[in-house]
Amino acid sequence: MQPATVEEIIESNLEDADATVTHARDEHDEDHLAATVVSPVFEGLPLVQQHQAVYDALGDHMTTDIHALEVSTYTPEEYEDLEADR
Repeated sequence: MQPATVEEIIESNLEDADATVTHARDEHDEDHLAATVVSPVFEGLPLVQQHQAVYDALGDHMTTDIHALEVSTYTPEEYEDLEADR
């Protein structure tokens, strides 16, 4: 599955999400993807539940089209702080 398609699926199924999906670093297999997802939905949720929300947004694609997905999740405030530190 192409990264842009995964981005579209996440963004259309997770409220106010902004997703960036690429092929995972240091991987030679194009089936391994990395997603950075920013959404206010993550506010107050533990990391495991944040990642579960992304997997839920992808639905059956996680078992049929995506071999591996590395997920990083942030609230908009957390992401803004991260970008300011760069």
